[in-house]
Amino acid sequence: MEELGARVVHQWVTLGPYDFVNVVEAPDNETIARVAFNLEARGSTSIQTLSALTVDDFLGAIQQ
Repeated sequence: MEELGARVVHQWVTLGPYDFVNVVEAPDNETIARVAFNLEARGSTSIQTLSALTVDDFLGAIQQ
């Protein structure tokens, strides 16, 4: 993950439709796209990517 420009911040094992939930930090969406593409290309994983903002960043964005 780090060689692709991102880092795992948290990881949980889950029970249900997903086996793991990972919180990954990257400088931009393009980096996450590269990470997702490379991981899915291996054929052993299926990824759902969700962009996230802090509450303060969100509030700042909607107030503009």
